[in-house]
Amino acid sequence: MENSTYKVYEDEIQLLEEEIKLLAEKYDDVKQESTFYSNEEILTSIKLFQREFQGESKGQECPSDLKAQLESLEREISFLMKFTGIQFTSHSKKTLEKNENRTVQKHRLSGNCRSLPFQLEFQLLETRDKENVSAVITDLSIVMESGEYSDLSKFVSSTEEHGNLLLFFRSLSSYAEWYEHRRCTFLHFKAKYPDIVALPEGQLGDYIILRNPKLSGFELMIVWKIHIDEEGRTTPVLDLLTKVPEQVLEQKMGPIENAPTCFRSMLLLFGIETTIENLIKVTGLEK
Repeated sequence: MENSTYKVYEDEIQLLEEEIKLLAEKYDDVKQESTFYSNEEILTSIKLFQREFQGESKGQECPSDLKAQLESLEREISFLMKFTGIQFTSHSKKTLEKNENRTVQKHRLSGNCRSLPFQLEFQLLETRDKENVSAVITDLSIVMESGEYSDLSKFVSSTEEHGNLLLFFRSLSSYAEWYEHRRCTFLHFKAKYPDIVALPEGQLGDYIILRNPKLSGFELMIVWKIHIDEEGRTTPVLDLLTKVPEQVLEQKMGPIENAPTCFRSMLLLFGIETTIENLIKVTGLEK
């Protein structure tokens, strides 16, 4: 009789141990899914929440103050977006590792810099000791439509290698500004001289063609590249190419040969827009 009673108790104890083990495994899973927040961090967050919304802190800010701060932050973000042209459209973050000394998070970002879309993926490693906290970016991957722009493609590759996000965004802002300026300039002259100016690759191309409507075969090609080196320095590079019928070339050999050199000199003196405008008039392309 006693043996059977003990057997029942042993079975119940075994069932309880299995249930405890199962609950412990579930608890570990929940801790993992909660991105490794410690008990101290959770308690701190709860206390902050209570102070802000239940009035436990004497220095609690009223809703109107919080609203004013939010509006101020929104104005600052709007200013930065207009100033840099950078706008983020999505962001996701996943904690891969977290303990007392280090945290590893994986970030995904996508957005636009003016008319140029971009996607980023990287890992952020934070290490801390008693005095300092340091952060390092690793495994940086940048996706842009840079295949046709060799300079931009080289810069992106160099940035991925060095993991320099600050340099990437600063240089991308400058590059995109010149990219947009070129697009607007081409559209301006196309609208002003629709019978003379042609955009074979559309408004996003890097050259325009000037044609004389009275002289078949006469063309001037203005090529406008945007050079960006591995250190992020952005420079517009313009050049002039000529296509002239033989009969015209025989009559005006000297001026035609010197046209590219004169074009570059005019760029230094007058700037891009005025030089293109003067080129149209000087070469007799204006009606």
